[in-house]
Amino acid sequence: SPFSTGSFSLPEGLASPAGSSLLYAADVARVDGFSANATGTPSVISGSPFPSGTNLFLTTDPSGKFLYTSIDDPPGGIFAFTIGSTGTLTAVSGSPFAIPGQTVLNSRPFGIVDTGSYVYAALSDTNQIAAFSIVSGTGALTPVPNSPFSAGVTPTALVFANGFLYALNDGGITGYSVTSSSGVLTTVAGSPFVIIGDAMAADSFGEYLYVAGLSSIQAFSINSANGTLAPVAGSPFPASAATVLTVVQIPPP
Repeated sequence: SPFSTGSFSLPEGLASPAGSSLLYAADVARVDGFSANATGTPSVISGSPFPSGTNLFLTTDPSGKFLYTSIDDPPGGIFAFTIGSTGTLTAVSGSPFAIPGQTVLNSRPFGIVDTGSYVYAALSDTNQIAAFSIVSGTGALTPVPNSPFSAGVTPTALVFANGFLYALNDGGITGYSVTSSSGVLTTVAGSPFVIIGDAMAADSFGEYLYVAGLSSIQAFSINSANGTLAPVAGSPFPASAATVLTVVQIPPP
């Protein structure tokens, strides 16, 4: 380590299907695919890199069947891929999918999450969140009613935790409840929360939200009933500045 992703490469976001040895990196006009062995050493998947638009963030479906990337090339959109048994990526028919209600030349979709039923992307140039429902079996995307939704000033990152969606923007964090039957977003009471940071992550149980700043990591407990955030005792915790944050493992409650 570090392991090369080849020449003319600028890898950014990472994603790995749950329970698999596969690893994907968002790169310049492509997605890099790897398979890790028992020691964690990655090897390039046959066919990698896979053509895509300019993307900084990507996400895998909880089922392990699909991968989605947010494309920054004008006018902005979402690339969708099926994940083969060996990790190869194949573009879904109709991909890339257009941002609904586009009003500018480039909505610049950045942060992206996949809940298993819906895909959400932060639109940094229009201060919104684009929402799509996933067509079962194919991975194709269709716009959610009333999408896109307002998301504060310049949203750049999204986190989905325990049925709630959180958007990090210049003024704080906006929280939403997700209507399970439609994917429609409703702002959480008391939101936006005045929490300043550059990156977010949640634990796999959806109990805690972590926000990285210039010199610390703030930790918040997530109210499972209404999605409100409360600081964890001892927070913030000293840490170096980070632009990407992830939780690898946390003990069960």
